[in-house]
Amino acid sequence: MNAPTRSFAARSASKVRQQGAALVIGLILLLVLTLLAVSGMNTATLELRMAGNNQFSQNAFQAAESGVETALTNWVPGTVYAPGPITNPDSGDTFDVTVTNNPDNGETDLPNSSIGVGTGAPRALHYDIVSTGTTNQDATSTNTQSFYIPVPGL
Repeated sequence: MNAPTRSFAARSASKVRQQGAALVIGLILLLVLTLLAVSGMNTATLELRMAGNNQFSQNAFQAAESGVETALTNWVPGTVYAPGPITNPDSGDTFDVTVTNNPDNGETDLPNSSIGVGTGAPRALHYDIVSTGTTNQDATSTNTQSFYIPVPGL
């Protein structure tokens, strides 16, 4: 009436075949998790570098914009403005700016303009501001701003 039971030797043999399988599977899972962690750290490091480079680029752009603003406030009409590199003492960023008369469009007609005085169409001189901003991390940005100065009687 009792069901036949396996012998002690048969039960021992099945245990021997199973020993170590959990260890191998555990090591494989640990290896996969390690690879995922290393990959995640590399991705985070790359994203941090990209964000830093973007910040350096923005700082260079702002330095170049400072050069444009400086030129617009300090330039004397009819002259070439090139003060040399100027460094911001707070950030260490520099800008180099020049204002020159654009030879391609030296004198420009201003049709339909309300600024004309005298006979003929009003005219203006075309100037270019070229400002290059450089950060202390060697990021650079060059901004060009053009503007016109109306000249009555040209």
